[in-house]
Amino acid sequence: MIKCIAIDDEPIALSIIREYCRRYGEIDLECFTSPIAGMARIGETHPDIVFLDIEMNSHNGLELARKLPEGTALIFTTAYSQYALDGFNADAVDFLSKPIFYPRFERAMEKAMKFITQSQPSPVKRECITLKSEHKNVVVDYNDIIFIEAMDNYIKVYRKEMPMVLSQITMKEMEATLPSDRFVRVHRSFIVALHAIDRFSNRKIYFRDCKKEVPVGRKYLQDFINIYNEPK
Repeated sequence: MIKCIAIDDEPIALSIIREYCRRYGEIDLECFTSPIAGMARIGETHPDIVFLDIEMNSHNGLELARKLPEGTALIFTTAYSQYALDGFNADAVDFLSKPIFYPRFERAMEKAMKFITQSQPSPVKRECITLKSEHKNVVVDYNDIIFIEAMDNYIKVYRKEMPMVLSQITMKEMEATLPSDRFVRVHRSFIVALHAIDRFSNRKIYFRDCKKEVPVGRKYLQDFINIYNEPK
């Protein structure tokens, strides 16, 4: 879940950002019409992304931007396009001119997500994958995945104690994305998470946190056994 804070003295502007964040998916957003309250909350929580208006009644967003914690992805939102250059000079990842439309908001979010990923310490890798599902972005943690089932050009991702995720991506693309030391293809229609396996036979795999069973294809069996038995 991406933590975001939006500061704007116009409630309507905040409602638009709130709706766009809901539509984008997997965002925990807090909104503030008071710059003082918003900046205090930023200091407490160190959000990943901050949406910041520039022309507010009591404060200037360009001045507030200098007080943001290091590593925060800043997106300016303003009706005054003449501030665009000042916004980028303040190291903002993007500058959204009001009225803001969703496709432009989505591009700004992609820039912010790239900034967040690049700002992480080098040995740390994201232990998750982002999938498009019903017009939303769903962040799926590797540790939550039990198995993946193919359905034509779609996949179903079954997760521990969480809703199944349906996404339009091929099994081949999914297999290439997942870490090969943690996930293995056991059938033309199934990929399993090694950490989720309880037991298996030559024909089926059983899981600790799921009552469903997955078949093992004959041509995948030996490779699966070899990978499963490798020292962890």
